Amino acid sequence: MKYLFLFMNLMACSMGLFAQQKTNPAEQIPILAWYGVSPEASTVERYEELRQSGITHNFTFFNNEDELAVAMESAQKAGVRMIIHCPELATDPERIVQRFKDHPALAGYFLRDEPGRADFPALAKWARRIQAVDSEHFCYLNLLPNYASKEGLGTDTYREHVQLFIKEVPLQLLSFDHYPIVEDESGNRTMRAGFYENLEIFSDEARKAGKPFWAFALAVAHTPYPIPTPAEIRVQVYSNLAYGAQGIQYFTYWTPKPGTWDFHHAPIEYDTQKRTEIYDYITQMNSEIRGLSEVFLNAKVISVAHTGESIPHGTHRLEQLPDVITKFETEGTGAIVSVLNKGNVSYLVIVNRDFQKSMSVTIEGDERLKRVLKDGSTVDANAYISTLPVAPGDILVYSWPL
Repeated sequence: MKYLFLFMNLMACSMGLFAQQKTNPAEQIPILAWYGVSPEASTVERYEELRQSGITHNFTFFNNEDELAVAMESAQKAGVRMIIHCPELATDPERIVQRFKDHPALAGYFLRDEPGRADFPALAKWARRIQAVDSEHFCYLNLLPNYASKEGLGTDTYREHVQLFIKEVPLQLLSFDHYPIVEDESGNRTMRAGFYENLEIFSDEARKAGKPFWAFALAVAHTPYPIPTPAEIRVQVYSNLAYGAQGIQYFTYWTPKPGTWDFHHAPIEYDTQKRTEIYDYITQMNSEIRGLSEVFLNAKVISVAHTGESIPHGTHRLEQLPDVITKFETEGTGAIVSVLNKGNVSYLVIVNRDFQKSMSVTIEGDERLKRVLKDGSTVDANAYISTLPVAPGDILVYSWPL
């Protein structure tokens, strides 16, 4: 028995080399439902349904402040934070802010969507009026993507548009939308050429300003945007996180009423108010975001580069990795390769840019290298073979101590 006991101890020690360890628990990356629970459906049950999908924040256009107040109570009971908007926030901001600023469900105040350059002075004045009453909660709006026209931007370049906004409008966090995957009349899906350049510019300007930024994934179909696949949602979310996004937003959660745009097939349908399969897609995605929040939340982006025979316009080709990595190769369309630092840990994030085909990654490193799994646990990298497949739009994450 003595020898059996010793043998089992030795086996346990050797197996410990490959044991999974949980990373430290982290606060979660915020996940926003943009056009969330409908005002007409502001029940606790509907907000609980939203929360069960993994969404943490809700933004909805309310018709008046009393309608908003009902939704705030439901959201609080369901554990959902609210970015609020009602017409009175524009006409009498001080009174509305005073009414809601101490509500436990309040996260921030929505100003408007996709302003042009000419709107910046009025937005700055509005934000300051809100902040004079409540400096604890953020003001929020969403900036245009780089495929907007010069007329829409009101500036000669996209970078100038972002720079001027940051300089003139005193918001605590920054946000932009870019919906990269489009479908032609033949059903062919492609990624807009400027998606990664948009991330390059926006993340760079946010970093220089010392402000966090949030970014989007499209969850509702409308021409020319198709009903999204899980891989199409995943490539948007993981690309945003690899560039340092500190919040993920879905446009939309509730399907807007069809009209100017042929909106259809969001996570919750407009007419039946029932779930589509997109609800399940975002629920899985949100579980992964939650599991990897320890990696991305409050991390500092050290570098972002790309691999592949050709790399996206406006990006940088990968030339060097930290010395903990002894071998690194990708096969396929190419990958985003991001290095992040957080506390006393460095992370290597690898995203398959291709949302239609798998790619393979060969990675080897010294004894410090760990693999971070999607639930946030870590295991010695050498517990796995050195060449692994990465599904369309998917991610691999590694870590090592600084």
